[in-house]
Amino acid sequence: MEKSVGEVLTPLTAAKFDNSLVRDLPADPLTDNVPRQVRHAAFTPVMPTPVKAPALLAWSEDVASLLGLSAPTQGDTAILGGNALAEGMAPYAARYGGHQFGNWAGQLGDGRAITLGELITPNRRRFELQLKGAGRTPYSRTADGRAVLRSSVREFLCSEAMHHLGVPTTRALSLVGTGEEVWRDMFYDGNPATEPGAVVCRVAPTFIRFGNFEIFLAHKEPETAKRLADWVITTHYPHLADLQGESRYAAWFEEICHRTAMMVAHWMRVGFVHGVMNTDNMSILGLTIDYGPYGWLEGVDFDWTPNTTDAEGRRYAYGRQPAIAHWNLVRLANALTQVIEDPDALNQGLAAYERTFDTVAKDMLAAKLGLSGLAMPDDAAFVTRMADVLTQVETDFTIFFRELARVSTTADLDANIRNAPVLPALYAELSVAQHEALATWLGEWAARIRVEGRPAAERIAAMNAVNPKYVPRNYLAQQAIDALAAGDDSVLKRLMRMIRLPYDEQPEFEGLYARRPEWARHKAGCSALSCSS
Repeated sequence: MEKSVGEVLTPLTAAKFDNSLVRDLPADPLTDNVPRQVRHAAFTPVMPTPVKAPALLAWSEDVASLLGLSAPTQGDTAILGGNALAEGMAPYAARYGGHQFGNWAGQLGDGRAITLGELITPNRRRFELQLKGAGRTPYSRTADGRAVLRSSVREFLCSEAMHHLGVPTTRALSLVGTGEEVWRDMFYDGNPATEPGAVVCRVAPTFIRFGNFEIFLAHKEPETAKRLADWVITTHYPHLADLQGESRYAAWFEEICHRTAMMVAHWMRVGFVHGVMNTDNMSILGLTIDYGPYGWLEGVDFDWTPNTTDAEGRRYAYGRQPAIAHWNLVRLANALTQVIEDPDALNQGLAAYERTFDTVAKDMLAAKLGLSGLAMPDDAAFVTRMADVLTQVETDFTIFFRELARVSTTADLDANIRNAPVLPALYAELSVAQHEALATWLGEWAARIRVEGRPAAERIAAMNAVNPKYVPRNYLAQQAIDALAAGDDSVLKRLMRMIRLPYDEQPEFEGLYARRPEWARHKAGCSALSCSS
């Protein structure tokens, strides 16, 4: 549990807030909370829409401790459901645009998310608390501003899982049921139905994203872009604040590129597929943000996307995530021409992304394989042969890499013995030729391990520290959703315990360390999902 030094825990109703964004950036001069185009503003002040019967469904003790919060009171639950405010909160919806599936989508903005304020922790850290599903805002377009239970559970669960996996991410404090039903067309097939509503409280130092700058470029508002850039640097990149002129913004953009590369490299390491990498879903801090139709790479397939909306183009498939992140950074660079006139400075940042990702992703893959590096002349071909082996038969990404540590490194080993530890990762029987190909590659891998001469116990421990045993697979999340909808929170609570130590053996959760069951292959929510929420 993450505790602040010398902290005194307080209820949310008594927490301290200092709302620098609201204080320092231009607000929408209009107050009408109706869908409309907003101009010359970074945000719109707006109140959450109260719900019928807010009820706390889940609470993250880890995030509460990080924020210096005590156990939730009834008053806290009212705030987290959108029915009340604490003193010092200044709620707003942010204005931004974005490129969606490669096309400029115009104004988007927080259409169902409302930031309550910037909480100051006992050790002076600053975190925005944002309610997702808190009701309509001027950016809601034709939507109702609400969220359903299934999407809210998935965001709550995955935010915390990614943190414990060591992936840069936003966090989640709470999940509150609204006591209301929400109409949603889950499959976009013209058959809407009612679903339970919920509100998730997301937590991050800031939720500013690439699209916040893109909207100012689209509407020719360079002064607002500069004010937002200065606020982000001063508040969230203070080590750059003393730099002068364009060098300040250039150094900032380069660090954004570096952080984004680190984030995506971690996605690739754990087999995570975001599913909707639009520029409005890219954090200016390099955090994983907006958990929608995400998925975990169960069968190794570099062309797989969990997003049904992306099924035809597969723009956001697992293997394309690094290139899409670069494409998105180019869009951000274009938006930042409002504050950086020198194209070389922007190109330097983009080059930093490529350099960082190539180096870090290669180092992470080497660590997953138990190797000190991948710098030998044949290593590129070695990795290609591994990919060929893993895709010849549907192979579970998480289980294969976790069990690889158990494969014998003895020379001239019988193929059956060599392959045995990783066979539980396979969704189908191997043919004779496939069996031999797997054994051959594992033999190559074993030879590489022997050359390095690392003590086996040390190597295995290092591999287990980067290859998780437990990830919140979609079918597990769906089981928690179904149980919670029926009034049973035990499944979600069990998953929340599991994800806190994803690299540990945790024998009590051994039954959750398994391939996706066949019943879940085509069940709604268990494999592919839509952008619907």
